[in-house]
Amino acid sequence: MAIQWFPGHMHKARLEIQATLPKVDVVIEVLDARIPYSSENPMLAELRGDKPCLKVLAKSDLADDALTDTWLGYLEQSAGIRAQAVSTEDVPSIRRLRHVAARMLPHREGRTINAMIVGIPNVGKSTIINFLAGKKIAKTGNTPAITKQQQRVRIGEGVTLLDTPGVLWPNVHNVNSGYRLALIGSVKETAMDYADIGFFAARYMLAQYPDRLAERYQLDSLPETELETIEAIGRKRGCLGKGNVVDIDRASRILVTELRSGGLGRLTLETPETMEREKIQTAQAIAEKEARKTKKDAMRKKRFRDQQRAKRKSREME
Repeated sequence: MAIQWFPGHMHKARLEIQATLPKVDVVIEVLDARIPYSSENPMLAELRGDKPCLKVLAKSDLADDALTDTWLGYLEQSAGIRAQAVSTEDVPSIRRLRHVAARMLPHREGRTINAMIVGIPNVGKSTIINFLAGKKIAKTGNTPAITKQQQRVRIGEGVTLLDTPGVLWPNVHNVNSGYRLALIGSVKETAMDYADIGFFAARYMLAQYPDRLAERYQLDSLPETELETIEAIGRKRGCLGKGNVVDIDRASRILVTELRSGGLGRLTLETPETMEREKIQTAQAIAEKEARKTKKDAMRKKRFRDQQRAKRKSREME
């Protein structure tokens, strides 16, 4: 499944972020603690350059504690990066973010700090802003792309926060990242296939959290494949059509919805090791695609030149 969901307002938001960044002291990027790599916008990294960045792992109450700690340590290995995990179950952890951001800029002590907060759709950015401001300023919801334009918010401690719309990037080249983004709800339903996402979720759960599957859906034995898993869930939850055939789409929706909400427990869908491996694989896939395109273009040019030579030869023989 290729994710290519980039509405017009996202393109506009990208241009606005690019224009505003020179006036910003620190960037606060909100990530989903379950997919810190896949929810990190590579487009932002290019725009941000060496500007200090606070990586916020939101929804950490839904993620695996041990892996969240691993991710925090990994992210902070990069220069100019601080990382903090937060959740709405621990509001003080959110309110401490302004202090963390201020400490990243000791040379601006006593002066107003301009911070830009960014994040992909449905990652929890607006909820964090509301807690920081102490009142409801940003719209929140369970669907992506609610924030449509920039707004400035004073959050105290001399920090002014510039809110931006959630922005994906035009093409998610890493196929697995595309699945993960859809799985946590950062992609509009109209741009995804629930059965496809359900198979991905089932495959991952079988490999990493098989006991959770068996317990949640009261399975007597663990299925061997993702299709068998979806069918078993469908039979347990009554997703049956004519002839007692399992409705794959309905069963997949159940698995995806319950995974998103934490019904399958706290889990993380990727590790730093996964990220490094997939970065190499994705780079190779892109290089191979470019090589095929170059070869195809060269063949088209050769055919054109051969046709032109044949025409000239034909005219000379007349």
